[in-house]
Amino acid sequence: MAGPRNKRWLSTESYKGVRDFYPEDQAFLNYFIATCRAMVEKAGYVEYGASILEPVELYKNKGVENEEIINEQTYTFIDRGGREVTLRPEMTPTVARMVAGKRRELGFPLRLYSIPNLFRYERPQRGRMREHWQLNVDLFGSESLYADAEVVGVAYGVMKAFGASDDDFVIKVGSRVWLKDLITELKLNDETAHALRRLLDAKGKMPADEFAAKLAELGVPEKVVLNAAPPADIARMLGEFAAAGIANIVFDPSIVRGFDYYTGLVFEVFDTNPQNNRALFGGGRYDNLTELFDDEPIPGVGFGMGDATIHNFLEVRGLLPAYIPPTHVYVAVTSPELAGEAQTFAGYLRGHGINVAIDFGDKKLGEQIKTATKHKIPYVIVVGPDELASGNFVVRDLATSKDHPLAKEELPGFFLA
Repeated sequence: MAGPRNKRWLSTESYKGVRDFYPEDQAFLNYFIATCRAMVEKAGYVEYGASILEPVELYKNKGVENEEIINEQTYTFIDRGGREVTLRPEMTPTVARMVAGKRRELGFPLRLYSIPNLFRYERPQRGRMREHWQLNVDLFGSESLYADAEVVGVAYGVMKAFGASDDDFVIKVGSRVWLKDLITELKLNDETAHALRRLLDAKGKMPADEFAAKLAELGVPEKVVLNAAPPADIARMLGEFAAAGIANIVFDPSIVRGFDYYTGLVFEVFDTNPQNNRALFGGGRYDNLTELFDDEPIPGVGFGMGDATIHNFLEVRGLLPAYIPPTHVYVAVTSPELAGEAQTFAGYLRGHGINVAIDFGDKKLGEQIKTATKHKIPYVIVVGPDELASGNFVVRDLATSKDHPLAKEELPGFFLA
């Protein structure tokens, strides 16, 4: 029966900028998480977790860029106890807080990773959502160039784990030390230095002549930026990657990253496909972030990689994995009276490690098979009085419409072969 004409129905749309994960969408997220987890654990990183809620002080007063994020892009509210709370927009401050809190109990170098969901109030667009899941990889306790190289190498390894070839992406490495020295050499004030960082970060989004004009407005010679040579330590690192046969890691002085807390090497991974020519993710060195909590800084280097940008990267290359439902077989029932015996039959299969969904016989067999097809379940078994009496069943492969007559005791071997 229809509802009252004046009833106002709720919208079925999700909140703007977030996603509903139907089974196929959830399957990709699971694939993203599993692929990331397997790769980083091979490199010795261990998983940690934390609440999505953090006190707003964790993000405030950490530099101009960070203030812009807290003022314009965070979900911040006052809780019932009068405390100002933020849904985490990133994970690095959280892990820095955790490491600083138990520095005496932790062994260094410390390799950590997490795959949390993060929240930012920004304009939704391709590859950028208001909520997303993100791999975070962090190495604490070493100032060695080889720590930087390891983290860049892990980022490279994650891309390869998703099936990318070296031609599919490029890792561009920059240096906050180089940028700091340039600002000092040019005697730029804080406002101009901030504008330069913003301009460099936006270089890939504007024509070359516009970039050059904006540099000139800031009093920065174009050749100083475009012809910059990598600092000696980064040059050595790039040389070692090249010697290992990895040629798609290059120096680019325009890579600065958006947060003030970066202190040394910074890097971004770029998609080379013209259909998705954009930065995918990045990271860098931050040696002073734990100073927010005490006077003993712990050096750190890491990166974060979001699920949405990787989905787009895989999609334009036809690398998205095919959806495979977890259910192996759908049991169709010829009449409602046999639903109980069908449950017993399904229990037999489940006991042998087979994932089974059953119908309840209140629809025609054709409709039951359509249901299995909608769920992309690969096989159907019809259970009726003849099958139950004889112990012989027919397994139908829905992709080929081929029937496989099998005795009950042969079924586990068929599905698990």
